Amino acid sequence: MDEVYDHKAVELKWQTYWEKSNLFKTKEEPGKKKYYLLEMFPYPSGRIHIGHVRNYTIGDVVARYKRMCGFNVLHPMGWDAFGMPAENAAIANRTHPAAWTYDNIDSMRRELKRLGFSYDWDREIATCKPEYYKWEQWLFLRMYEKGMAYRKEALVNWCDSCQTVLANEQVEADMCWRCGEPVRQKKLWQWFFRITDFAEDLLVYCDKLPGWPEKVIAMQKNWIGKSLGTFIKFPIEDMDEHIPVFTTRPDTVFGATFMCLAPEHPLVKKLSNGTSYEESIDKFIARISRQDRSSRALENYEKEGVFTGAFCINPLSGRKMPVYTANFALMEYGTGAVMSVPAHDQRDFEFAKKYDLDIIIVVKPPDDDLEVSYMTEAFTGEGVMVNSGDFDGTNSRKAIDDISSFIEEKDLGKRTVNFRLRDWGISRQRYWGAPIPMVHCNKCGIVPVKDDDLPIILPEDVDLLEGGKSPLPELDYYARTKCPKCGSTDAHRETDTMDTFVESSWYFERYCSPDCSDLIFDKDAVDYWMPVDQYIGGVEHAILHLLYSRYYTRVLNELGLVKFKEPFTRLLTQGMVCKETFTCPEHGFLFPEEVNDKGAQPVCRKCDNHIIVGRVEKMSKSKKNVIDPNTLLEIYGADTTRLFCLFAAPPDRDLEWSEQGVEGGYRFLKRVWRIFVIIVDLIRDAVPFNGGVDEIEGEFLDLYRKTHHTIKKVTNDIQDRFHFNTAISAVMELVNRIYAIDNLSDKLRKNIINTGVMKFTLESAALMLSPIVPHFAEELWESLGHEESILLSSWPSYKEEVLVQDDILLVVQVNGKLRSRFNISKNAAEAVIKETALSDERVQKFIGDKHVKKVIIVKNKLVNIVV
Repeated sequence: MDEVYDHKAVELKWQTYWEKSNLFKTKEEPGKKKYYLLEMFPYPSGRIHIGHVRNYTIGDVVARYKRMCGFNVLHPMGWDAFGMPAENAAIANRTHPAAWTYDNIDSMRRELKRLGFSYDWDREIATCKPEYYKWEQWLFLRMYEKGMAYRKEALVNWCDSCQTVLANEQVEADMCWRCGEPVRQKKLWQWFFRITDFAEDLLVYCDKLPGWPEKVIAMQKNWIGKSLGTFIKFPIEDMDEHIPVFTTRPDTVFGATFMCLAPEHPLVKKLSNGTSYEESIDKFIARISRQDRSSRALENYEKEGVFTGAFCINPLSGRKMPVYTANFALMEYGTGAVMSVPAHDQRDFEFAKKYDLDIIIVVKPPDDDLEVSYMTEAFTGEGVMVNSGDFDGTNSRKAIDDISSFIEEKDLGKRTVNFRLRDWGISRQRYWGAPIPMVHCNKCGIVPVKDDDLPIILPEDVDLLEGGKSPLPELDYYARTKCPKCGSTDAHRETDTMDTFVESSWYFERYCSPDCSDLIFDKDAVDYWMPVDQYIGGVEHAILHLLYSRYYTRVLNELGLVKFKEPFTRLLTQGMVCKETFTCPEHGFLFPEEVNDKGAQPVCRKCDNHIIVGRVEKMSKSKKNVIDPNTLLEIYGADTTRLFCLFAAPPDRDLEWSEQGVEGGYRFLKRVWRIFVIIVDLIRDAVPFNGGVDEIEGEFLDLYRKTHHTIKKVTNDIQDRFHFNTAISAVMELVNRIYAIDNLSDKLRKNIINTGVMKFTLESAALMLSPIVPHFAEELWESLGHEESILLSSWPSYKEEVLVQDDILLVVQVNGKLRSRFNISKNAAEAVIKETALSDERVQKFIGDKHVKKVIIVKNKLVNIVV
């Protein structure tokens, strides 16, 4: 074993060994417990950043740990290679999306291998490859046959700059999430998947996912948004039509005094055409179309609207109600019409006050005489019905049922269930995506491509048009084609491509048999591996990606391709990586390396006299504040980088970047390396001691017990809680315990039992470190005399009987003042007691940078540290 820890030599050595030995290659073994560990695969739109490293390190620890626990582990990696992130990055870098993507894939693969992740690279997939999206097209055709896929004209979020449709979640403050340009509403023919057919099932199964974080389940439920209510028809005055309305508060119908339609509602133009209100309506619609129309954004908008010139009739009160179009009414919820009850809905109340509309109280608080004249806000609670005809005096909660029954009896509407969830629009007017396998024929209409003609290959030898506009409609050799049904040459391909979320909604099944060429996947392989046992990724994907994956799995189930409905048994959403930045009034944002620490206030290195303010912000490529892992790999190595990512914070919390934290991890590894260098030759040939405590005494008994305690803690922290930071801390404490033994080498030479105990401790430490710092641990394991990889060894076990010991509680004083307490064996050596007291976190706060003069130990009572 070399005297000095050379991370570059160690990591290259073991990465080469792993690759040559095919150690991570996986196959189905029916008699063996399987464990499918998966991290969300990355967009190859740039290089690997520290956020990726953290995500994949978390997964790799679990994969390696489960392998050592005897599981047959599937741990694959691939590339979410289609879509706007990759295409826009390519455009920004003045290159072709295909060239940009493939170059990034090669670069990212090298970086991931350099970090020592235990991926089965034989299963690598890239969603932009025809052998992948062929089966996506095949599945689209099966969905079309079953009526699960359809085409309709719909209003969509449109970005003129990016020349494509955006999902609501891709619109931020009226702007495109990618380019920052304004978004407007546009009517287009779009392809949709009927995700709403599974709305109830998706909702019910939210309560059958105990391995998912509660916050993610809540987000899924909210997005699906089930509401029980009543559908009511409001006749339009002087027209043989009605406005359909969905409400969860039928008890308030008698208080409805006006109607609000979404600006996109087809009746808006119809009601205002030819009236004096037409011009103002058109201007309002045009202005609103440029706003973010998500329900999230509308909460912050001032309520505004325009009268259409028409009236509808309240079917219960007979009241004539003016019909407005209003910015807070959404087509995507209910019917796009709001039965406005200003006395009992705050949004309606604000609108009525602004436009001087009638307010009628129909629910009064039980103990208060509510009057319109002094109302400052809507009353939304439970109460007693008033101004509601035969229902006066009824409790409002009961009136919900009574009035709903009355509406059904009179054929004015019916009880119904409404979902916030809308069908998934998958059309994208961009080039870099999977072609939709449909043909438009002037004779036959829309015709599906034949299976034998799949895949419809996206041409990669084309130039993108100005502003990122797709060239596909302009490519005669691609767009013009024969009709698969009648053979007419007067036909053209669908030139929209599929939303990139389609690719990521089934990739985990394809990993089970990525080389399957005659089927979408091998059913036996999927039956063996799926569902994914542990899925890991960012909380930013908690709604769409996870919801679409759950939906797609149900489609596969419905088509008889899989036996399960839920793709992911357990889910971990890791926190973001953050970095401290500073603001200089003259030079803007600065990083810590651009700051001089002069006394109490830091100053800018560039101008030397401006006080700057520190803050922590999340790393992102758009903010250009990401850490390049290659820099860390050069200076500290993969294992130190992994160690920092795991030790700095629990995986579900945000991690604050710290150069000092990385350096601290590096020092710890060198500290472990040093103890091996000192004593490994003395214990290499020893037999690891794993017997009873009666044969050991003194410091080595304490060390033996500490080792068993550490194994138990690290096992529980990794297996049950994913608290890798506390697991690492436990190993650090164990290493400190070794260092606390005075004259260690002499004591090992004189006592064979001590040698066996030390061999057991060092082997256990190497095994526990193996999932966390794998190259480092392999080198330690080899130095202990082992010839095969540490990954082929079993996870260490502990004995409950060894854990039982006579502990005593010691108090710790600093300069005579009580500062901490800890439990320790009553037989612990003074050196161990001293080391434990000095390393106590609470004690360290009071020692700080002060010099420790002496440590006084009063046996079985206290430790007094004099500084």
